[in-house]
Amino acid sequence: MSIVQEIMCSHCGAPISFEPGEIIATCKYCGYTVVIETGKAFTFEHSMLQNKYDLTKIEEPIRNWMRAGFLKPSDLARKSKITEKTLIYLPFWVMSVEAESVYKGIFERITPPVVKEGKIEKKYDWLVLARKATKFPTREYDVPLTGKVAYDFRKIEAFAKVLNSEIEKNEAVELAKQQIEEHHRFLAQQDVDRIIEMKNEIKIDQTVYLHAPVWFVKYEYKGKAYQLLIDGSTGMVIKGDIPSTGFGIF
Repeated sequence: MSIVQEIMCSHCGAPISFEPGEIIATCKYCGYTVVIETGKAFTFEHSMLQNKYDLTKIEEPIRNWMRAGFLKPSDLARKSKITEKTLIYLPFWVMSVEAESVYKGIFERITPPVVKEGKIEKKYDWLVLARKATKFPTREYDVPLTGKVAYDFRKIEAFAKVLNSEIEKNEAVELAKQQIEEHHRFLAQQDVDRIIEMKNEIKIDQTVYLHAPVWFVKYEYKGKAYQLLIDGSTGMVIKGDIPSTGFGIF
């Protein structure tokens, strides 16, 4: 079990709780965000997405997801039981990125093999989860940045949990660059079978510290447990476990 520690908020005097490994924390009483090691104010933009669901209304997008899609059992919405609904505001570093990769490789699917060159040019709002031990499908989360507002502690529900950051900005930037390079290498490998050389140029224009509301939902179906992740600001399912229908061709 983690040992919860406290520092005093220099803005309102209330205790700010944090756990070992967290480096940026926000006062739940006044919304003041502080760098734990120095006790100084956090100087980057701190935004949030607003949650639109309570513990009752969140069942609507859950059941809608269960009813949709031909891969799901036809009785999933009727016979499943929702066992847990937890709202957590996850911390992300969001970077506006322009990335360009120039590559040369060998296309070996024909005879004789040929050398090919190509260029990948992309713009991203790239997400880095600001937690080190938490697994989250970041690439599957299309974060709705048009809905972000300045962080306001008064808009956090009493039943919700807010996680602090374990990753500072510079580390997040380096992680984003590594992830983008890996992603562009994957894209290049759709065009060539073997990459000979590759050069990447990654420009980060803006970095925002963002808390996003994510519902962690657990449900049971025919005695087995499954999980859903739902974007609390849109009701869209980020990722969901689907029970097997038992249908196959083998």
